[in-house]
Amino acid sequence: MLCRASRAASLRRPPPLLLRGGGASVLRRRCSSVSSPASDDAAPIPAAYADHMGFIRDVAAIRPPKLLPDLLQILEERGESIISPGNRKGMVPLAIPLAKSCSGAITALLRWPTAPSGMEMPVVEVDKHGVYLLAKTVDQFIHRVLLEDDDLGSQDATSKLLNASAGARGRLYKEGDYTKSKISSRDIYLLKKVGLFPDILERKAMNHFEKGDHVSALVTAEFYTKKENFPGFARPFVFNAVLLLKFVNNLFPPLLFIKLS
Repeated sequence: MLCRASRAASLRRPPPLLLRGGGASVLRRRCSSVSSPASDDAAPIPAAYADHMGFIRDVAAIRPPKLLPDLLQILEERGESIISPGNRKGMVPLAIPLAKSCSGAITALLRWPTAPSGMEMPVVEVDKHGVYLLAKTVDQFIHRVLLEDDDLGSQDATSKLLNASAGARGRLYKEGDYTKSKISSRDIYLLKKVGLFPDILERKAMNHFEKGDHVSALVTAEFYTKKENFPGFARPFVFNAVLLLKFVNNLFPPLLFIKLS
């Protein structure tokens, strides 16, 4: 599946995957501050969430992610509107819609028809431009949201995400975990403690390139394309191709001019 390949020209400043609008936090995608009751392992699943659980189990014929109710609650807490999984308008056939933001973008799960054994459904965003990978699993998406909420130290309703993490969410991340880790940056923490995210790998490759560390840039981009990292998505190959083109345009013409002179 092509992931943002139609926006290859914009890779000079790689667009963040978890946030639309150029920010560095997944939290900035929220539309408004909406509070919700805390999630708890023993709490009954709300009817709106049960619809998604049943759809995934009975229609998509796959086991629902254990933290799907927490994911849906987090999307609501960030100001998105929960929508019916049967709302298929504008959706790619394999996407299971969860919530819709004020911009019209839909957060969904992707149900691969022939997923490798043990592969969970990734969290994606769907809009008129295509399908964007947000996280490889529901757990990774929630973990990143909680981390960024903690790191930003926001005082508005988004801080309720951490306050509500005493149940299942708390097993992924607790307030202060990032600070206690002594890891120098949030991106490094996510790569070491959570998992691989496309926007982080792209940002690392471009930072290396802009600092003149071309070997590290190429190695990072090549690692990004390993098929086991983001199976089914073409975005890593598009990014790698555009980065290689930067080398051709920025490095080879001057060398060629010197040789011809």
